[in-house]
Amino acid sequence: MDKNWDDLRIFLALARGGTLTTAAKALGVSHPTVSRRVQALEKQIGARLFDRLPDRFVPTGAGEELLADTEAMEKAAHSIHRRSAGLSDTVSGTVRLSAEEATAALIARYSAELRRKLSQIEFEVVSSHTLANLSRREADLLIREQVPEVGGIVARKLGRLAYAVYAARDFPVKRSTPAALAALPWVGFDDDHLRMQGQSWLLDFRGGRRPEIRGNNWLVLHDAARTGAGLAVLPCHLGDPDPLLRRIGAIIPDVFADQWLLVHRDLRALPRVRAVMDAVIDLFHRERPLLEGRSPSSAKGAATA
Repeated sequence: MDKNWDDLRIFLALARGGTLTTAAKALGVSHPTVSRRVQALEKQIGARLFDRLPDRFVPTGAGEELLADTEAMEKAAHSIHRRSAGLSDTVSGTVRLSAEEATAALIARYSAELRRKLSQIEFEVVSSHTLANLSRREADLLIREQVPEVGGIVARKLGRLAYAVYAARDFPVKRSTPAALAALPWVGFDDDHLRMQGQSWLLDFRGGRRPEIRGNNWLVLHDAARTGAGLAVLPCHLGDPDPLLRRIGAIIPDVFADQWLLVHRDLRALPRVRAVMDAVIDLFHRERPLLEGRSPSSAKGAATA
């Protein structure tokens, strides 16, 4: 008997989430809808698909078998969706680009220029530390520091970001020796984000002392530093153009981040995606001095450390 794909999607969401609340939230439906559709599917198949435990739903043996088939159907559906998108021959529509917040802010800084070049395209710029799923079209393009080991992904290196220490223009730096700088207040990432660029360097520089002000977002660190809360390690493309900041010393040689443009192979020939890819590649190439901390503004604002 044919089974409704909507019922199978609800079954899949419940199998993955484990609770009615999680499944309902993922699908944008109500709890009763999830429960009713799963019961209808069980009745249609003639088998119990879940064991109802006190705190979660666990697939039965029959549910595990159906789960494997349903995941294969989902994968095929996503593939059809991507390939059908690639059949379009018009440079118009929406392109969704995901990047961590500092790079997303860089893209936003040039958004007016991108729109002038690509006036028929609408942009969605998503700030996220997590890897969006290109296979499921959670994003059309990603900018990330590493190339994930995921099938179907095509990568193009955009360049390398440099980092340096910055302080507010009026922040008192009386002596620029390493010991004197380490003793000043600092702004940095919290313990859950020590993987972010410059944080290991900062801890070593300060002999293990954590920053006095901590956050989970580059833009939070940027705003805190520019208001005089403390010194901060920032990407040069954030710190150098900011008239409220000055660079303390040169770029930090051991702190950098490669930037990769990622796209699913089924979408790279889609005209609107290809057009945005070319524009982003051109932007990173043109702004390479800024990204690498070699722009005129960096030389003008630097203070000796």
